[in-house]
Amino acid sequence: MSGEFVFVDPDFDLTDEKPQAAAIAAPLPTPRAIEWKPWAVVLSLAAVWLLVWSQLRPFADWFSYQLLGLAPDTRLGGAVAFFLYDTPKILLLLGGVTFLITTLRSFFSTEQARRALGGKREGVGNVLAASLGVVTPFCSCSAVPLFIGFVESGIPLGVTFSYLIAAPMVNEIALALLFGMFGWQIAGLYLVTGLTIAVVAGYVIGRMPHVEAGVEDFVWQLQLDDMTQAEVRPTWEQRFRQAARGTREIVGKVWLFVVIGIAIGAAIHGYVPEDAMAGILGKDAWWSVPVGVLVGIPLYASAAGIAPVALALTEKGAALGTVLAFIMSVIALSLPEMILLRRVLKPRLIATFIAVVAAGILLVGFLFNAVI
Repeated sequence: MSGEFVFVDPDFDLTDEKPQAAAIAAPLPTPRAIEWKPWAVVLSLAAVWLLVWSQLRPFADWFSYQLLGLAPDTRLGGAVAFFLYDTPKILLLLGGVTFLITTLRSFFSTEQARRALGGKREGVGNVLAASLGVVTPFCSCSAVPLFIGFVESGIPLGVTFSYLIAAPMVNEIALALLFGMFGWQIAGLYLVTGLTIAVVAGYVIGRMPHVEAGVEDFVWQLQLDDMTQAEVRPTWEQRFRQAARGTREIVGKVWLFVVIGIAIGAAIHGYVPEDAMAGILGKDAWWSVPVGVLVGIPLYASAAGIAPVALALTEKGAALGTVLAFIMSVIALSLPEMILLRRVLKPRLIATFIAVVAAGILLVGFLFNAVI
């Protein structure tokens, strides 16, 4: 050991029977190897996805008009072709976008959102909460624990409501389907208007006098367990596996709604005359937007099931503002979420919440009908 220095802990026991084991230093961490295998798999699947996507229209036309022998200008032929094209199209779009968004969401969590919103005042807090609601995971079943967690963290009620409005309304399923069926312009408008409704509605609710009285008393007495955990950075393989599981779960839950919705849309597409909806849900019918919202609020349906119907209604003359208001009311004011929120909110505050959000949706519907 000539010329070497050995540093020994002063508390180190020289009489230990295993001094060598105790003195061995931990190996230095090695740089993480390049994770090329999961990327190779994902990129290969993306190539297959694009290939299948490019063949959807030719396949639908071949199956409908050549294999089945249906005429393109008949009602049945149009309905069948619509169904055979839109069903795989929406399922592919739903799966692909859900996988992408779920991968991106692996960089965020609801606990991170809660910490980010802690101490934020109304105004800036509402904007931040609505933005975080888009990128963090959410389902109706998580509304109550999230609400309690936000309140326990001292986040203002108005900021909390902005999050609870944006998270279900501006979700990846709605955006994916709107993008696939209406184009990126309509999907972008939906994103902007949805966030605006969440910010404004949350701010209005938060500024109402004695709004805290609308929360059930037991909520203020709860002290949630400390949810702070050490941040563990997952590998890309773990992120992709998590995204694959999330995609299977989401698609597995909504595929039937997609098929039912497209079947209804195909029937409307094939058998409802052109412009038949113009007199009922068109721009000139002032009642079309309120009717769309009133029908959508109690309706128990998913975005995956509603979007194909909305597309078919638009093709038959329904105004775009009316259709978007209908979709927003179904997603943002779903009956299951209202029932769950009743556990922590008193009826008066729930009614206020529904009224404020519905008013925002009505304004968006009338604005779209007037401009577009």
